[in-house]
Amino acid sequence: MTPLRYAALAAAALASSAHAAVPLATCDNPSFQEVLQASSATLDARAVWLDRRLLTWPGADAGASVRLYHSANASIVAKPGAKVEGADGALTLEKSAAKLPVRFKYLAAGPVLSLRPADLARMKDLHRGQLVLVQEAADGRVVAATRIQVAGALDDLYAAADGITDLGATPKQGRTAFRLWAPTARSVAICTYDSASGRATAVHDMAFDARTGAWAAQVARDLSGSYYRYAVDVAVDGMGLVRNLVTDPYSVSLTTDSKRSYVADLNAARLKPKGWDATRAPNTVKAQTDMVIYELHVRDFSINDPSVPVDKRGKYAAFGEAGSNGMRHLKALARAGLTDIHLLPVYDLGSVPEKDCAVPQPAGSPDGESQQALTRKTADTDCFNWGYDPYHYNAPEGSYATDPSDGARRILEFRQMVMDLHRAGLRVGTDVVYNHTFIAGQNEKSVLDRVVPGYYHRLNAAGAIERSTCCDNTATENLMMAKLMIDSAELWTRHYKIDSFRFDLMGHQPRAAMERLQRRVDKAAGRHVQLIGEGWNFGEVADGARFVQASQLSLNGSGIGTFSDRARDAVRGGSAGDSGEAMIRRQGYINGLVYDPNALGAEHPRVDLLRAADMIRVGLAGSVRPYSLQTFDGSTRKLADIAYGNQPAGYASQPGEVVNYVENHDNQTLFDINVLKLPLRTSAAERARVQVLGMAINAFSQGVAYYHAGIDTLRSKSLDKNSFNSGDWFNRIDWSYQDNYFGTGLPPQDDNGKDWALLKPFLANAAIKPKPADIAFARDAFRDLLAIRASSTLFRMRSTDDIVQRLRFFNTGAQQQPTVLAAWIDGKGYPGANFAGISYLVNVDTVAHTVGDAALRGKRLKLHPVHAAAKAADKRAVQARFDSASGSFTVPPRTAVVFVAD
Repeated sequence: MTPLRYAALAAAALASSAHAAVPLATCDNPSFQEVLQASSATLDARAVWLDRRLLTWPGADAGASVRLYHSANASIVAKPGAKVEGADGALTLEKSAAKLPVRFKYLAAGPVLSLRPADLARMKDLHRGQLVLVQEAADGRVVAATRIQVAGALDDLYAAADGITDLGATPKQGRTAFRLWAPTARSVAICTYDSASGRATAVHDMAFDARTGAWAAQVARDLSGSYYRYAVDVAVDGMGLVRNLVTDPYSVSLTTDSKRSYVADLNAARLKPKGWDATRAPNTVKAQTDMVIYELHVRDFSINDPSVPVDKRGKYAAFGEAGSNGMRHLKALARAGLTDIHLLPVYDLGSVPEKDCAVPQPAGSPDGESQQALTRKTADTDCFNWGYDPYHYNAPEGSYATDPSDGARRILEFRQMVMDLHRAGLRVGTDVVYNHTFIAGQNEKSVLDRVVPGYYHRLNAAGAIERSTCCDNTATENLMMAKLMIDSAELWTRHYKIDSFRFDLMGHQPRAAMERLQRRVDKAAGRHVQLIGEGWNFGEVADGARFVQASQLSLNGSGIGTFSDRARDAVRGGSAGDSGEAMIRRQGYINGLVYDPNALGAEHPRVDLLRAADMIRVGLAGSVRPYSLQTFDGSTRKLADIAYGNQPAGYASQPGEVVNYVENHDNQTLFDINVLKLPLRTSAAERARVQVLGMAINAFSQGVAYYHAGIDTLRSKSLDKNSFNSGDWFNRIDWSYQDNYFGTGLPPQDDNGKDWALLKPFLANAAIKPKPADIAFARDAFRDLLAIRASSTLFRMRSTDDIVQRLRFFNTGAQQQPTVLAAWIDGKGYPGANFAGISYLVNVDTVAHTVGDAALRGKRLKLHPVHAAAKAADKRAVQARFDSASGSFTVPPRTAVVFVAD
C-alpha cells in the first residue's frame, strides 16, 4: 500500500472515531459475541469458488438452473420446495467449459459456473455478506441450496494482501497503526484499553481497503503497553450477522488467558533484557547434520526441580537458575556435544489456564488407579499440556511467565530464556503447530474463524472442517494462512532468535509454502535456519491429493529434514499404534526380537530379526536413496529400492533431510516400551544397557540426531502412551537422578485403560524399577555417546556422496550374525574426521559375538579415546577387542563400541 493511500485510510478512520458505529460499551461486553441479526438457517458448503469468477458444485445436475443469492445481513432462507426468502437479490450464472485448476484437483465432478462479466465488480462487496447457491425448479422453488467455500475467490480477489507487512498493531512515536485482514466483514472497529483488566478507553472505526481486504485505523498516540480487541461484524451460517469481540491473529502478546491483545514494538529497548541485542547462538552447527537435539517441555524442565525457586518452577525464568539441577544437566550435555534444545510449543496455548490452574497431588500404589483418576479430573484445568493447541501463533505462552497478566513480561522472560540457553552453550529451537488450531468456528477461543469465517481451515466436501490432525486443520494452501505461517516463523526468528524449527505434522503443509518459509527465515536471521518436521503422509492431503506435500518423499531435495520411522520402529519393535498383547509380542531389535524372546514373542522367525537389522542399517546410512546395501538375502540394492511398506526405505536426497530418533514426546518412552518387550527376567541394570543401545544407534546414524529429554535418565511415564494431557505427575523428570518415575500408577484411562490388565503386573514389579546407579550409568553413557559423535564429522557426514564413498557395513548378507551391527567409515582426507577411520559396532545380544571384516586385516585400531578414558561410563566396552591379523572384533553382550584408526 502506498503511503498516500495509507494516510487516506487512516484519516478516514480517525475522522469516524468520535462517532464510531460500535458503541464504547460494546467493548466491555462480558460476552465475546453479539448477534446483530439472527438467522437459524444452516446449509452445507458443497460448492467451491475456484477464483473470483468461477465456481463449481460437485455432484450437482449440470443442466439445472442455478442462481447466486446474496444478503448483506445474512438473512437468506433456502428450504427445498419453497422459494428463497430474505435475499437482497440474485445473480444469474452461466455454464463454463473451464477445467478445474490444479489447486482444486481433489474435487468431485460437477458443473463449473461463471459470473457474468457485469457482475464481477460487485463481488467484493457481496462477499462481505451471505452468498447462497440455489438450484431452482421452473417455478422458482428451491431444489437444492448450498453455501460456497470461499478461499479460491478471496485469494484471487485480494492477492495483494500477501504483500502487507504490518498486520497487527504497529506502535511508533506519536501514533499507533492497526491492520486486520477481514475481507468478508461488514464492518470492523478497534477497542483499546489502557490496562489488562480495566474498561475500554476508546473505540475507533477501521477503514476498509478494497484492494487488499484489510481494515486499517490509526490512533494519534503511541499505545505501547496498552491492550486491544477488534469488533468484527461477519455473516455466520446458522447464526446470522454476528459481532465478534476477538483478539488479533497477529497478536505479539496478550493478557491473562488471552482475553486482550497487547500493543508492543518488539524492537523497543524496554522489551529487551540486558545484553539481548548482543546474544548469539553458539556456533556449533556448521551443517544440518551437526544438529544433536534434546526435545524439552518448558514446564517439565523445572516443575519438579527443588533446586529452582518455587516462583520460577515451570517457567521461562527457571532457565536462568544457572546452578539448578536442571541447568547443570543441560550444561553437561552441551559440553559433551549436544547442540540444540527444542522446546515443545511455546506460542500462546488454548488449553492451559494462565491463572489459578489446578495442581493435583496424586498418590497411590505403583499399579493403582487413584493417580490417574485425580489427574483426569483436573486435566482441563491443571497447569500442564504439551501445547499442540495453538491459540495465537505469534505470542509467547503466558502460563510460562511469572506474571501472565503483563503483556511485556512473557516477551522479556522468553528472550531471557533464550539468552540463558545460549550462555549454557545451546542453540534454541521450538516446536510449531501451524497444521491446526485449538478450536474453530464461533467458539470463544477461535480467532481465525471469527475474523474470516470459513477461510483459514481446510474443508471437506460438505464444508465441514477436516480434523485428520486431531484438531481443526488449517489450510496453508490458502494465501493468507500460508502468509500467517510464514510471517509467524519470521517473527520468531527475527525477534526471539530462534535457531531452528520443528514442524508438527509438516506433511499437511505444501512443500512450496515450506520453501518460501525457509527463504524468509534465512533472510531474517542472516544465516541458514534449520527446518525439520513430521513428514507423515496421511489424511485428506495424503499422496498429494491437494498439493505437493512437505512429506518424507515429497521433500526429497529440499534440504528440509523429516523424522524417519524406519529405524525407529525396527529399534523399538512394533509400531506407534500397537495396543493389547501386540505391545509385548512385537519385540524390536534392541529388546529381544528372536534372540531373547519374552513370554509372547517366541513366534518370530529369524528373518524378522534380519529384516530389522537391515532397516536399522538404512537409518545408520542416513536413509539416503543412492546408498547400496547388501541385504539379508545376499542381494545388493540401493536404499531407494528396499521396501518399507509401500514406500522406499531410503527416501532422502541428502543426510540433512533425515531426523533419526528412538524416542520423543509421542508414545511410550524408550524405557517404557522396553519394560513391555524385554523378558521379565531382565535385570534393572541390563535394562539400562538396552536403553544405551538405542541411544547409541541414534548417535552413530548419519543425519540429524534427535533425543527426548530424559531418555538419558531412563525417563518413564508409567507406561503412558500419550501423556499430552496427563499432568505433571506422569511427565516428571528427576534431575537429581534418584527416580525415573516408573510405577507411579496406572496411566490415564482415556488412552491406556483398555490395556490396564496387561500393564498392572509390570507396574507392580519392583524389580523393573532402576536404582540411582542404573540412572547414573545411562546418564554418563549418553554423554560419552555425544562426545564420540562430536569427535568426528564421520558420524555426521555432509553429503550423500560422502556416505556412499566412505561408509561400508560388514557382517551383512545371508551369513551375518544378525544381532551385531558393524560398520567402517573411511576418514582419509575428510575435513573434521580427526581419525583415519572409524569402526562402530553394536551387539544387542545377551552374549558376546565375534564378527570380522577382511578389509580391515592388518589395520591398527584402538578403542575410541572416550571409551579408553578413566571416567568412561561403560566399563564393558573396554573389554571389546580387535584382532588385526584376522580383521575381527569381539564385542561384549549389549554393548556399543567404537574403534578408531590414527
